[in-house]
Amino acid sequence: MITIWSRSAPRGKPDSTVIPGGGRRYRYPVSDPAKPSVLIRVENYLGRITLNRPRQINALTLDMIHLVQQALADWATDAQVRAVLIDGAGDRGLCAGGDIRALYDGLSGRAGAPATFWSDEYEMNSTLGHYAKPVVAYMTGITLGGGLGISGHCSVRVVTESSQVGMPETAIGLCPDVGGLYLLSRAPGELGTHAALTGARFGPSDAIAAGLADYFVPADRLDELTAQLRSGAFPGFDSIAPAPGALAAQRDWIDDCYGGDDIDAILDALRARPEAEALAAAELLLAMSPTAVKVTLQAVRRAATLTLDEVLEQDFRVGSRFLRHPDLAEGIRAQVIDKDRQPKWHPARLDEVSDADVAAFFEPLDSSQALKLTAR
Repeated sequence: MITIWSRSAPRGKPDSTVIPGGGRRYRYPVSDPAKPSVLIRVENYLGRITLNRPRQINALTLDMIHLVQQALADWATDAQVRAVLIDGAGDRGLCAGGDIRALYDGLSGRAGAPATFWSDEYEMNSTLGHYAKPVVAYMTGITLGGGLGISGHCSVRVVTESSQVGMPETAIGLCPDVGGLYLLSRAPGELGTHAALTGARFGPSDAIAAGLADYFVPADRLDELTAQLRSGAFPGFDSIAPAPGALAAQRDWIDDCYGGDDIDAILDALRARPEAEALAAAELLLAMSPTAVKVTLQAVRRAATLTLDEVLEQDFRVGSRFLRHPDLAEGIRAQVIDKDRQPKWHPARLDEVSDADVAAFFEPLDSSQALKLTAR
């Protein structure tokens, strides 16, 4: 069990004791009580959520998602909690994403169903995007995939000198999810398209320029910021500028090459540019899963006209189809399990992935399987 401080009871768990001065202490179930995967507490006027798997760069598990969702539900009606803070334990990063090994085990039936993980994770992403109270996220260090999902939809997103933000899913034969394409499709020019297809990482300056973050705060000032949040007075943010980013300086070739919906035209444009970075991007795209690349290009274009919840519903449709596609298991094997970096994609070439193959990923799911968030 993990102890949190609250005024209202968590669903289904009446075990509580009175806290002197008002409120109650509630106990939430976790898999390993000795090593809680999420630290949840109220500090004065601040509800604080700390992801607590530092050895795994706080990679998300289903337990963690449930604990975060329950805390958010509890604090939504708690008058004492004026703001929420999400941060990560350790010095490597906020969150490296979902637990990829658990996903791999789920594909083979050795662990829980990945679709269940995703549906609950996307519910959490949606909750954060619609939360009525300010939610501040410290996007320190590695903030990738599901790490962007738990921070990028918050109302105040803070980066530091170490921040590395991105969606690397195409490298494992998957399309970016957790609502990341809602953000990337709205980035200036074609920065988001480049990042969605190649998994490019945004440093602090680039993350702000792309609309994935709001403020830069030096790491040695985060404690000061946290103290202000605890006091109940929502802080102002100094206009501190981080060092210039690498991607923003490459906007000319990125914007020139990534327009349109034809991946072959994008590759031709990249190979025609004189910049070494453009040629490297073309080579990287050719090494990715052809199916994931084509589906991702279509998904990021569609996301530009969708709400956050509609993008999450699209993520679930597309992800459900990738669960039955061989490239996802093969990509995880090559990148994470065997680490040989030699995936065998099926099909192996972009011209073997038809428009009909791509369109099938976006077809509606059976009503009993579909994720429905837009009734919120």
